[in-house]
Amino acid sequence: MELYTGSQERRRWPDETKARIVIESYVPGTVVTQLAQRHGCRPQQIHDWRRLARTGKLVLPAPAGEAIPAFVPLLPDHSTPAPAVPVAQEASLDVEIAGATVHVRGRPGAEALLDVFSALRRSR
Repeated sequence: MELYTGSQERRRWPDETKARIVIESYVPGTVVTQLAQRHGCRPQQIHDWRRLARTGKLVLPAPAGEAIPAFVPLLPDHSTPAPAVPVAQEASLDVEIAGATVHVRGRPGAEALLDVFSALRRSR
């Protein structure tokens, strides 16, 4: 049983603190429940903060010692000729299921592929 003591007010967590706790939660062997107890929060909060970090809504700092990449303008190098770009071949897909082979040429839509796989499943 968990017992939370202290103020019943909602606690506001600064983004820097959330990010630090999220990074700590990814250390191998860390138990989120124990981490939450150490920081005085609930495990659900840490899981929510991790989800926010995965979706880019909580920014995590760069790991220590790693340089933060800077944006540098990309300029074409005119000193050497550009390599020849190969002509794209027509896309194709070969599917073998239960002794049958289906050759799909071109770029079919998802619905067409679903129809092919459904027909193969029915033919078994």
